[in-house]
Amino acid sequence: MSVDDLILQWSERVREAAACGQALCLRGGGTKRFYGRPEQGKLLDTRACRGIINYEPSELVVTVRAGTPLVELEAALAAQGQMLAFEPPHFGPGATIGGCVAAGLAGPRRAAVGGVRDFILGVRMIDGRGEVLRFGGEVMKNVAGYDVSRVLAGSLGTLGLIVDVSLKVLPRPVAEASLRFEMGEAAALHQLNVWGGQPLPISASVWHDGILELRLSGAAAAVEAAIGRLGGERIPDAVAEARWRALREHTDSFFAGAQCLSSQAPLWRLSLPSDALAIELDGAQLVEWGGAQRWLCSGLSPEVIRARVAALGGHATLFRNGVREGAVFHPLTAPMLALQRNLKNAFDPAGVFNPGRLYEGL
Repeated sequence: MSVDDLILQWSERVREAAACGQALCLRGGGTKRFYGRPEQGKLLDTRACRGIINYEPSELVVTVRAGTPLVELEAALAAQGQMLAFEPPHFGPGATIGGCVAAGLAGPRRAAVGGVRDFILGVRMIDGRGEVLRFGGEVMKNVAGYDVSRVLAGSLGTLGLIVDVSLKVLPRPVAEASLRFEMGEAAALHQLNVWGGQPLPISASVWHDGILELRLSGAAAAVEAAIGRLGGERIPDAVAEARWRALREHTDSFFAGAQCLSSQAPLWRLSLPSDALAIELDGAQLVEWGGAQRWLCSGLSPEVIRARVAALGGHATLFRNGVREGAVFHPLTAPMLALQRNLKNAFDPAGVFNPGRLYEGL
């Protein structure tokens, strides 16, 4: 079946679902099914819609179908010395580009370059009426529909079925090096904010259990100058590359260790101002993104965790495990909830797509 025929088939299926009040569960590789509230509806598998449509390395733009495996896209980019700079986590070999956009998750480089939505130039999608819509384009200066296409990042498939997406890509760094420092949490948070205000090529950071690690990326001269300025212990390149990959994929000792995944303990993703104080909550903690993202493995109640995080100016998401039927994402204020309802009604008035995956009733 051609891609055009597949899109027509999907459009008809969506129209039928809307007419009879049936929900559809949009899913690609299913590697992020743990994220968000439980899936509902009849499965619509997106993996048949795959392949790179257009790739212009000189323009730093790629257009790819939603069912394309992330590994396939990243291999094509790497062959040209380029990358998805936001380092999307795969969480399994079947991850697709559509799932990458729908989940809106980024890896260690997020604080330095931006998140998924910052790299979306345009999308083609099927809305809840079965209509094929196109927003944005394939050039970085195209602003028509720019924000509409970005809204899909992190929507968990609740607004529409992504057919293809155009993304900005970046060259891989000429040089990279990683450094290790021994320091406590308070000292690490302070130092990260000091360094964050200086012209240093820091592309990733992580603190856990008394150890702060930095990754430097950029021109060779800039990286070497930063090494001389910062000091610390140089981490062997192969070890560092494996470390940042394991951090991105949650296969390192913190995420995959006894305190988190293997024990099924609730894992919380906390978003805070980078200069916020230590959260001071019981449980194992890991700090990323210069202090702006903090992971907490804890059996404390959601109310206690969210109250403390809100007091520090942030919000908390139940990322893995725990009770998925409740408020997985931080409760919205009344104006923000109204905005979410308006978006859902505009894109999917019959409530066909992934109902309840973000918030109950949406």
